[in-house]
Amino acid sequence: MAAEALAASGAAVQVFDAMPSVGRKFLLAGVGGMNITHSEPYPAFVGRYAERSREIDALLRDFDADALRQWIHDLGIETFVGTSGRVFPTDMKAAPLLRAWLKRLRDSGVVIHTRHRWLGWNAEGALRIAYPQGELSVQADAVVLALGGGSWARLGSDGAWLPLLAERAVDISPLQPSNCGFEVAGWSELLVNKFAGAPLKNIALAIPGSPPRKGEFILTAQGVEGSLVYAWSAPVREAINRKGRATLLLDLLPDKPVDKIAQALAKPRGSRSMAKHLHSQLGIYGVKAGLLRELTNQATFADPQALAAAIKALPIELVRTRPLDEAISSAGGVRFIGLDEGLMLRQLPGVFCAGEMLDWEAPTGGYLLTACFASGLRAGKAAAEWLNAR
Repeated sequence: MAAEALAASGAAVQVFDAMPSVGRKFLLAGVGGMNITHSEPYPAFVGRYAERSREIDALLRDFDADALRQWIHDLGIETFVGTSGRVFPTDMKAAPLLRAWLKRLRDSGVVIHTRHRWLGWNAEGALRIAYPQGELSVQADAVVLALGGGSWARLGSDGAWLPLLAERAVDISPLQPSNCGFEVAGWSELLVNKFAGAPLKNIALAIPGSPPRKGEFILTAQGVEGSLVYAWSAPVREAINRKGRATLLLDLLPDKPVDKIAQALAKPRGSRSMAKHLHSQLGIYGVKAGLLRELTNQATFADPQALAAAIKALPIELVRTRPLDEAISSAGGVRFIGLDEGLMLRQLPGVFCAGEMLDWEAPTGGYLLTACFASGLRAGKAAAEWLNAR
């Protein structure tokens, strides 16, 4: 996006990408369906960026979800809104969109170099670029860095840029996992052997003091992961940072009130086991029953009221995030306080930053990509203005 804006201004633009081909993380985002943005009303949309809503709002004012859809249409790719409000290309694929975009960039004069990794600056202030035949020294009048966060290093976003900017006194927040799985202190061997990898569907999750969200997640050998867990990842991660642990409250039957559950449990079960009673009366079996047994004691199981309360708010204690490289995205990065309105580094005039390397995070659902697009456009336009002013 930055290259497109710069080329439109008449600048001679070169893109250096460390990977053998461009857009690898973009293509990965398209696996299973290219969720490009979201159609929800703007106030709710910008609220998804939580603590960074103000900063991202300033970027989205120039290029919001509607503008992104129109931009895609201008590339000859149609879009549609799914039942969840998420927006997809009609064919659900990322590759055709990327191909059309790269052709337009090349036709506008943008030169793309793959297998070229930025290594910082040399003593004369030129860019150091490593490539298969050695190292280049590149003098640039303006530079846009779009180096990614720290997740999925094999796709290029390995966080190797952090020390290069830190040594230039750039203000950086440490990279942390976002949209990630979490670990418990330890599941029982029985639970892991029977249910690791099993999905829990038609449930709800909450953190204490917040309303629950419906959806699904997956029980793993180490803990929990999946879309509903990712939705809570930021507050859960921050609670672990503060206190060493965090609690998710699992509602196994979100559509049934606690008194109805207690009444069903209180019915005589005769010679049937409690497992069969839970199955027949409430439809709780399999991984749901296994997790309920794992996280409650015998006294709770013997008391219909207590068991009903547990079914509605089963506490899952989480003690750490899964590794950063497994996360869908990362939090942390270059702090906005060290950037001007055009995303230029105050410490390094003429150097602009964009994308996931900035200090923000968002849930999945098209919000990550939309803000990356908007930040790239802002950085590119600001770099063009910088060049013209000189």
